[in-house]
Amino acid sequence: MTFSSPFVGIDVAKAELVVAIRPAGDRWAVSNDETGVARLVHRLRRLAPALVVLEATGGYERAAVAALATAGVPLVVANPRQVRDFARATGQLAKTDRIDAATLALFAERVRPEPRPLPDDAARVLDGLLTRRRQVLDMLVAERNRLTHALPAIRRDITEHIRWLERRLRDVNRDLDQTIRSSPVWRAKENLLRTAPGVGPVVSRTLIGDLPELGALSRKQIAALVGVAPLARDSGTLKGKRLVWGGRAPVRAALYMAALVASRHNPVIRAFYQRLLRAGKPKKLALTACMRKLLTILNAMMRTNTGWRPLDQPETPLT
Repeated sequence: MTFSSPFVGIDVAKAELVVAIRPAGDRWAVSNDETGVARLVHRLRRLAPALVVLEATGGYERAAVAALATAGVPLVVANPRQVRDFARATGQLAKTDRIDAATLALFAERVRPEPRPLPDDAARVLDGLLTRRRQVLDMLVAERNRLTHALPAIRRDITEHIRWLERRLRDVNRDLDQTIRSSPVWRAKENLLRTAPGVGPVVSRTLIGDLPELGALSRKQIAALVGVAPLARDSGTLKGKRLVWGGRAPVRAALYMAALVASRHNPVIRAFYQRLLRAGKPKKLALTACMRKLLTILNAMMRTNTGWRPLDQPETPLT
């Protein structure tokens, strides 16, 4: 990375992309459509930036990200929470599109996050299907909760909607299965992950789609990325309670269910869980530790391309 090259922040909205350049201070905007994205790529290729940072915005960034990545522009799609925390740390509390773009450019210059390979088209399809599955499940839960207290006049409508959502969920599950099975690489990964007791199809597909870094990072890095690494909260002589937060919520939710099952049916995780309980650890804390241990084991399995081995599974997988 050439530090004399400019740093670029892009604030993404549905209608436009607002661009800020550091250290020059230039700011400009283009429309968030095919024509605007083409102009953006053309200008940034001429600038040859050291790094471009934009936020994940639920899909509005996809066209720009794909075009910039294809053009070979060094790019990071940042976690919005990390950028917000950075803005507060610099005293920037106001929020407009131009300010946000400038904050992202400053974030790129000061933090310099490492660009990572972006997912290919097939991976984006899988991510879209996983996202849709979570959305359908959320709607199902909401409708079933409404049905409990619904007046007779609307119970039939809610019941019919629940049946429709259940059909949609079956369709999405079928599409997920076909997508995984159509890729030899993903099929091999899923088969390997599911050798671990407690890892079912939902967990394995969530890990493949939402955690492509699995197997490529150390156990500490993967735990921090997912958000299951305990973070210190110490100040002076005060030793604060270690907490886990941040990371990738869909992966954590899937790991929670996997750890819950593994604490009963996986010999390694069950023994670990029982040992923590005997040591006086609260059940929630013990289960979180099981999530982290299961994740590190799966990370080691993916890195070494080795299936589950209950008799000689290492207590702490190598980094």
